Amino acid sequence: MKSKNESLISKHAKSFSWAGFFLPKKIFIKCSHLYDFCRTLDDIADGIEDLEIKRKKFLSFKKDFSNKNYSNEIIKNIHVLIDDNNISDKIIYDLFDGVETDLKDEVKINSKKELIIYSYRVAGTVGLMMAKILNVKDYNSLISAADLGIAMQLTNISRDVIEDKGNGRFYIDHDFETIKATIKLADKFYNDSFIAIKSIPLHSRLSILVARRVYKKIGTNILKQSNLENYNKAGKIYVNNYNKILETFFSFFDLFKLMFTNNENHKLNIDKEINLNERI
Repeated sequence: MKSKNESLISKHAKSFSWAGFFLPKKIFIKCSHLYDFCRTLDDIADGIEDLEIKRKKFLSFKKDFSNKNYSNEIIKNIHVLIDDNNISDKIIYDLFDGVETDLKDEVKINSKKELIIYSYRVAGTVGLMMAKILNVKDYNSLISAADLGIAMQLTNISRDVIEDKGNGRFYIDHDFETIKATIKLADKFYNDSFIAIKSIPLHSRLSILVARRVYKKIGTNILKQSNLENYNKAGKIYVNNYNKILETFFSFFDLFKLMFTNNENHKLNIDKEINLNERI
């Protein structure tokens, strides 16, 4: 029987659900608890209620986290993850800060640096926490795990320009050159993230390689639209099952390639705004 969290992933996160198939069951349950926490925050920010109602819900949920309100199972599960996996509270509060950014009548990001910081807060944090759950300890690999989260968020932003614009969120401009540039930036972070996967225990490594490839494929499918008119008509761009199988097959080659890839010193250039040493 599936848990509530597994059902949420299956319903809302098709790419992650596919990749999760390759995780050991105990690890998948932990990842499900993390997903449930993040999904709850997303649902608050993206809900149809008035802004003030969403703000109240957000502050109430944040207060429950800070006060360790274990009557809320989602809060209880995230604190168990924090305690069991040596996750800094600062990472969680970075995530809260990122979600709170969206709780405005209009959100406008004005520079690439702001875009990267926002993407770290709402998704790089999740990459860091996932790496901790997967027992990654190497410093450079943890930074690269944040890179993967940022890359995935940049992919989301590239895909959802029209939807975000309708919600008063202008992360990037609504033109195809900007969308292409954002996908190119995402690709840089996907490339930087690759080495992190070498530090993940072998039994979980393939799952992350699959998630990385499948999500990166979304960006490829966006670029196939060629121009803004086609992009506007395309609707929600996703990866079909055939291509998921294909990217899964290529992930086995990535697994082999990792054997011959050396870790290198790596730095995420947002240290002036966010002290990653305190998070890791």
